Formats: sequence, structure tokens, C-alpha cells
Amino acid sequence: MIRSGIVRENRYFDSMFLMQVRQRMEREPGVYQAAAVMGTDTNKELLGRLGFTGPWLSAAGPNDLIVAVEGESSEIIRAVLDRLEEFLTQKVKEREERPRTLAAGLAVLPQANLAVISVPGRFAAREARTALERGLNVFLFSSNVSVDDEIALKLLAHEQGLLVMGPDCGTAIIRGMGIGFANVVRRGSIGIVGSSGTGVQEVTCLVHQSGQGVSHAIGTGSRDLSEAVGGVSTWTALGVLEDDPDTKVIVLVSKPPGAKTLTALRAHLRRCRKPVVACLLGAAALDRSWEGVQLASTLDAAAAWAVEWVGGRPAVPESPDPTAWAASVVRERAQMSSEQKYVRGIFAGGTFCYEAQHVLEQGGIAVHSNAPLDSRLALDDPMRSVGHTLLDLGDEQFTEGRAHPMMDAALRHERLLLEARHAEVAVVMLDFILGHNASPDPVGDLLPAIIQAKCAAADRGGYLSVVASVCGTDGDPQELQAQVIGLEEAGVVVLPSNAQAALYCRVLVEGLR
Repeated sequence: MIRSGIVRENRYFDSMFLMQVRQRMEREPGVYQAAAVMGTDTNKELLGRLGFTGPWLSAAGPNDLIVAVEGESSEIIRAVLDRLEEFLTQKVKEREERPRTLAAGLAVLPQANLAVISVPGRFAAREARTALERGLNVFLFSSNVSVDDEIALKLLAHEQGLLVMGPDCGTAIIRGMGIGFANVVRRGSIGIVGSSGTGVQEVTCLVHQSGQGVSHAIGTGSRDLSEAVGGVSTWTALGVLEDDPDTKVIVLVSKPPGAKTLTALRAHLRRCRKPVVACLLGAAALDRSWEGVQLASTLDAAAAWAVEWVGGRPAVPESPDPTAWAASVVRERAQMSSEQKYVRGIFAGGTFCYEAQHVLEQGGIAVHSNAPLDSRLALDDPMRSVGHTLLDLGDEQFTEGRAHPMMDAALRHERLLLEARHAEVAVVMLDFILGHNASPDPVGDLLPAIIQAKCAAADRGGYLSVVASVCGTDGDPQELQAQVIGLEEAGVVVLPSNAQAALYCRVLVEGLR
């Protein structure tokens, strides 16, 4: 097995395009894996851990392109690297000429009132401000936007009666139209406001699976309810749903706000003219006397209560019965060696990582993370797991210079194999997220790594349990049932929600301690 690579100085490419370049190289005969990423410190460290070394790697800067290839022979690798410019210039032929500026877009759609912005973070605030000044609401998909820029944009939007969804806003559904990462769900009477994209996706999918529908799902950006930003977009979004005649109940999904913002949130929700279900993931015990507000501890509970508010029956219950898993848990444990005891979670969805920590910690399991519930359990080095570790690979640290893991599984593939090398790992938890703009085959992307990881554990005389949930609906292009079957055929334990998958892992490792 040979590894090598090259650097092209000052060659910036969009992460989605680089994902396509990597896929093209990996289709070449004799190539085991490839990488095409910008030269950030995180990307260089990841490549180093995968065995790539040399002056070409250490000298790369954040504005430089790194291309690394692992293959059967040095001749194969050299032939692929010699064709780099060919891989970089292959383009999918556009079927139609698309506008390249905001002004050109408005000339085509003069009635538009929403701009979707997805550009590198250093340009995003400028483009968002231009859109607001043209009287457009903004869906700001871009990450790596400063807090100061976010505050300025949201205050400007508030002054003009507009809404900024983002930055780092992954999901919205407006009048049935999905934006960003969104699933195919029916329209209905449940409105959602969320500072977390995958949290919104999970609730909308559970609502759909229960036979109900969504009026609107409005993302606000992950920092909106922080003390610094103060909930500007959340207040606007709540007002929109209050005034919407099609919305009968509102679900709010968020990480715990700061103390000051929590007080303001409570006041807003208590004044709301419609019933509200609030899921503040990972929050410490809250005063349960929030008048007119139902407080849910998981996304499952939030969706279930909203469905019941509108007269439906939840497809996934508020609280599952773990005794139903007894036979499965016994079977998984029986194949493990005595040294196996830890959970490792490798998540594409940050909200799922957060929710899983909450479920595990409710069982007294201390969980380390790069996005921890408890700051004392923050990983010193996100590249090295410690004890029970859950990782959010969609965090900005990992996505700078590469595509989000919901679109490109390469980073999760690499991390899964790294975790499988450790004999003390008992179970790996994974999330698979379907819908528009996600990978066309999320399960297929990771199946080779899952099988390889399980084989590595078996070769050591142990057994690696893999537990997963699939967030999606029967209308998604990836075909929900086909994705679930693919996992089950590979020996993966599949649960109907992320919270249930985390609870299964908790029950599993409780018997190993």
C-alpha cells in the first residue's frame, strides 16, 4: 500500500467540487482512497493520522489545495497525480445558463422574497447584507461567519421586517418547499422553529411518519439563542407561525440557551397564542411550570406531543420500552471480549450528537465530545477519543475546506476505521440523514467501512456492535426502507430514531461496566 500527494499553492476550490474530484480519483483502477481538501490544520492532521506524511503536506497552507492518494503502487499514484488538472477541470455540463449574481437572479425572478446564500464564510456576510438591502429574507447556509456579523445582519433584518435564517442554517421548509438539507414531508398544521438543522429534520420526519404534516419549518442558525445574539431570528420566526392560520401547534427545537436568553424565551413562549412544545436538548432540569408550554427532553417526545395536539397518533412513542430490546442486547453483548466497554459516536448531525449525549448521561455515562454538554468533558484533541466519546463531524472545525459529512462520507469513513482499531470500543453509533442535498446513498457510502470495522474487531477475537438510526421519509429520493435494509443486512442494529439508538447504546454498555 503506497501513499503520496501533492500541493497546489493558492488554488481555492469549493468543498462540494473537491468532493467530486475525490470521487473521480477513487474510481481509477488501483486507487484505494483519495483526498482533495484545502490545507487547513485540521485537514493536514487528519491526513497525517491516515498515514500521509512528507514535506509536501507540512508545507501546505489554508489557501493551498492538497491532493493525497493511497493505491496499489507508486506508478498508479503517480499516474493519477499527473492527471490532476484533468480531474480539476472536468465539469458537469449545465443544462441551462444560471444567474451568477443576485441582481441577475432577481431579473429572472423579480417576485422572489428569499435569497439562499452558500458561499465561503469570509464572503457570506457581505452577500447576506446585499440581499437584505434588496428587501429579501435570507437563508444563510454558510458557516464560519463571525458572531459580530451575525448580530449586525439580524438587527438589520429586524429593522426591515425581514428574517435571517442562519448563519450555519442547515434546514428550512417554507410553504412545502425544502431549503438546504430538508426531507420530503407532507404539509399540515405543525409549525417548527429550530436552531438546529438535523433537529428540525428529525421532528419533521417523525411528524410525517405519524401521518401528520408541517406548515413551515424555520431554521434560525445554531447561535441564535446564545447570549450574544439574543434570539432575534427566533422571536421573528415565532411571530410568523403565530400569525399563520395553517399552524395549530408550534415546536421549538434548540440547544439550551444562556440564562438571560432563556428568561426571554420563556416570556415569549408564555405569551404565545398557540400551544407550544419546547425541546431544549441537554438542558438541566427546568421549571416545569412554563404556562402553556410542554417541555420535551428528546426530539421523539417533542414530535409525539405535537402530533397528539393535532389529534394524531405518534409513529414513534415519547418513551420507548427498552425491555423490547432485551434479546438483541444480550446477543450483541455475548459476542464481545472482556475489554470492550466504550461507546464511540460518529455523527453527521450536530443535534443528534447533542441528543445522544443527553440520553447517555441520563444513565450516568460521562461522555466526551468536541461539542460537549458539559464543558469539562470537552476533548483536548478532537482527533483522539477518550472513554465514551461522541463526535460531531459537521462541526466547523471539520468542515472548513471540505464538504459537510451529510454530503460526503469520506471523513466519517476514515474516523470509523480509526475507532475500530481500539480494542476497548464496544459499540459505534451512527446517524444517516436522507433528503434533498444529502448524499444520494448515505448508507452505501459507509457500508464498506462498517464491514471492514466489524471484520477488524472479529480478527482480534471481539465483536463491534454498530447501532444506527435513519432520519428520513418514504418520499425521500434515497428510499428510506432500502437504506434501513442495507444496514440490517450488514449486521447493524437500526432504531427508528436517534434518541432510541442512543438509549439502546446506553442499555448495551450498562451491562459491560
